Amino acid sequence: MRTPVTDDLDARGVDYRLFTHPGAIKSLEQVARERNQQPEQVVRSILFRVAESEYVMVLMAGPGQIAWPALRSYLGIRRIRMASPEEIQRVTGYQIGAVSPFGLAQPLRILVDESVFVPEEVSIGSGVRGTTLLVQREDLRQALGEVEMGRFGDPKTPGVS
Repeated sequence: MRTPVTDDLDARGVDYRLFTHPGAIKSLEQVARERNQQPEQVVRSILFRVAESEYVMVLMAGPGQIAWPALRSYLGIRRIRMASPEEIQRVTGYQIGAVSPFGLAQPLRILVDESVFVPEEVSIGSGVRGTTLLVQREDLRQALGEVEMGRFGDPKTPGVS
């Protein structure tokens, strides 16, 4: 299967394994179990609208929740909201559940919570719902290049740095 994500990673020389779920996806715990992973290994790519026509993507380990005050403070803004499904499709080129920081429809500022790089192997969106890419931590770090690292998760939720 080829997607903009696999094309991008192939061009960067990044190793990955493709995994397709056998049925409908209902929970984070289910996807982790089917992938033979822990929920903390599932990387979520979350898109936020920070201003008119300006978006930022935050990568967060599975169960972690965004600490809204920390994110607003880091970005130096007072108001932020999650992007709508329509905005996600338009800005990233992907549907909810398939979003990835690779092969994007347009360049985006990417922030990565430190929790993403704790496990040796993680899974990221493939660009296709129900299919994921399993990637080694260091391969993901190299492929992401110059992204902004920080602590954007709520420390009261599991799996957050």
